[in-house]
Amino acid sequence: MFGDRLKLARKKAGYSLRDLAEALEKEVSAQAIGKYERGEMMPSSGVLLRLTKLLDVSIEYLLSDQVEELEAVEFRKLSGTSAGDRAKVEATVIDRLQRYLAVEEILDVDSGAWKEPQCGNRRLDVEDDGETLSEDLRKEWKLGLDPIPNMTALLEDQGIKVLVIPLPDKVSGLTCLVRRPRHKKKIPVIIVNQDISLERRRLTLAHELAHRLLDEISPVDHEKASNVFAGAFLIPQEHLVREIGRHRNALGYNELIQLKRMYRVSAAALLVRLKQIGVIDSSTLAYAFQTFARKWRKTEPVPMEGPGSEGEFELPRRFERLCYRALAEGLISLGKATELLQQPASVIEEGLKGPAESNADSRQ
Repeated sequence: MFGDRLKLARKKAGYSLRDLAEALEKEVSAQAIGKYERGEMMPSSGVLLRLTKLLDVSIEYLLSDQVEELEAVEFRKLSGTSAGDRAKVEATVIDRLQRYLAVEEILDVDSGAWKEPQCGNRRLDVEDDGETLSEDLRKEWKLGLDPIPNMTALLEDQGIKVLVIPLPDKVSGLTCLVRRPRHKKKIPVIIVNQDISLERRRLTLAHELAHRLLDEISPVDHEKASNVFAGAFLIPQEHLVREIGRHRNALGYNELIQLKRMYRVSAAALLVRLKQIGVIDSSTLAYAFQTFARKWRKTEPVPMEGPGSEGEFELPRRFERLCYRALAEGLISLGKATELLQQPASVIEEGLKGPAESNADSRQ
C-alpha cells in the first residue's frame, strides 16, 4: 500500500524516479525509490519526511491504512486529460479521505452510515426514467417537494463523503467507492470541482448521486439519464408547476431569476427543466436562448455566490466539525489537529476558543 501511494504521489507531483532522486539531493537513488514503490524496502524516517515535503502529501496519506483503494472511479470526463492529472485527482482524494476516516476512527464514529436506498441499483430503460428515480428517492428520504436548501449537507447526512477540490479544466465532478481494510463497508464519495459556481456544484452533486443509483447495465445513456435525475431532484415537477403554471408561452426575466434562486440551480438548467416537463415548448426555449438568455450557458445571471464570496457556500463541514470535536474532548492534540485540517495552529485555536478568548490569551 505504501508503495502504491508513493508512486501515485510522485506522478501527481510530476517527478520521474530520476527527478525525485535529484530533488532528494541523491540521498537515495532512483533504484531505491523504485524499490520503495514495489514494496521491496521502506525509507528511513528522515527520507520519509523529505518525501512528504517534496511531494506535498501528508504522512497520513503515505502510511495510513484507512483507504485500501478507490473503486469504480468514474474518470469518464477525464478521458482527455493526462495521466498526471488523473494521479493528482486520485492522490488528493485519498489524502483527504485518509484524514477524514482517521478522525472518525478516533471518535469511534460509524463511517458506514450510507445505506443504498431501496430505489438504488435501478435499471433505467429510457432517459426519462431518471424522473421516476428522483421521485422515488425523494419519497424514501422524506424530502417532500420543497427545494433542497443544502445539497452537500443532505448527502453528508446520508453517509456520502463529499469533497470539494481543484479538478482539471472542464471537469465538474466524479464519483467513486472507497474500499477499506478488514472487510469494512465501502463508502461512496462524490468529488466536485471547487472552481465552478454554486449552481453548477449542486447540479453536479445531484448528477453524481444518480450514477451511484443507476444499475451499470442500464441500456440508456447514463450521462443523459443522470442529467434528467439531477434536474428532477433539485426542481420537482409538481412544485415547479405550482410556482409557474402548467403551460407558458412566454417567460419574464425577473420571474426566472427568482425561481433559479429558489431552487438554487443555474438559470440555463431551469429553462431546460421547463422544457423537459412541458411547461414551455422547443420554440419558446430556443427563443429564450437566442434573446435574453443567450449568455446563460456560459455566464450565470445573478449568481448565488456574489463577487468575493465564490466557493463559500454549501461546502462540506462535517470533517472539520469532527476534528474540532476531537480536539475539544482532548482526543487529539493541537498538532494533530493542524495535520488533519491542514491549517495553521493559530487558526485552529481561534476556531476552538473563539476570537475574543484567543486574543485575550495572546495578551497574557
